Amino acid sequence: MKVSGFSIIANATRYGYPVVEAVSSILPLCDEFILNVGKSDDETLALVNTISSPKLTIIEREWDMGLRDGGRLISIETNHALERCTGDWCFYIQADEVLHEKYYPTVHSSMERYLGDESVEALQFGYKHFYGSYDFYQDNFRGWYVKESRVIKRHPDIVSWGDGMDFRHRDNSKPKARRIDAEIYHYGWVRPPRVMYTKNIGFHQLYYSNDEEVKQIVPSVEQTFNDLGHLKRFADTHPAVMKERIAAFDWQFDSKIDEQPPDWWRHVVLFLQPLTKRLKRWTGRA
Repeated sequence: MKVSGFSIIANATRYGYPVVEAVSSILPLCDEFILNVGKSDDETLALVNTISSPKLTIIEREWDMGLRDGGRLISIETNHALERCTGDWCFYIQADEVLHEKYYPTVHSSMERYLGDESVEALQFGYKHFYGSYDFYQDNFRGWYVKESRVIKRHPDIVSWGDGMDFRHRDNSKPKARRIDAEIYHYGWVRPPRVMYTKNIGFHQLYYSNDEEVKQIVPSVEQTFNDLGHLKRFADTHPAVMKERIAAFDWQFDSKIDEQPPDWWRHVVLFLQPLTKRLKRWTGRA
């Protein structure tokens, strides 16, 4: 069994992406890793070259920003990396995602188990979305995605889709996925507020070609961490590759966790939301 890892990155230092940690977190499971590095305005190329592994192949590309509307540039560039993969399985890790080493046995055994099973084309992971700091994560399962396929069988009909969040067959049908008992730790919302704001601007520029529109969409620095009310305190361990980054944590984040409504109320609200939407449609108020 051969496993290929792959990812894309641009402006990693400017936007605070933990790309070295992301790549390093799955390297032990991979026989090769293909990293598509877009032309950047910072030291991204120097940063990824600090990953000392013969498994790593860096592809330098100039991404076509004319293809960014709707985020499709992300899947286009992801597919350029995927096309270079030669493994039986292809493990996709985004530049702000990290796999905890405690999941290595589960992921490896799942790849071995389903390698010859034609009813399984992808392995699906749960998600833990850290927010504001390394001590809190989002528990709003209606506002934050809870599962995604990150390991796929290499096949010319399976490609990165849309804005690069998931994979589809070329006819837009979803690959047959099997959920495994492993989580991806998502650190996309753990950065100093100013860096987080800058990253949000850059991220939305991959979706919208009008920069003024982007500035209207992205909250101010002061309002950067405004998605409160569904946070949980994290009481477990972080992946070992995150140790140095976590030690460098140096900004203030007020989780307001003591002001959150009780869990039972949150679940009542989440249960009522779809009913409220249906009621509005029935009454013509939607």
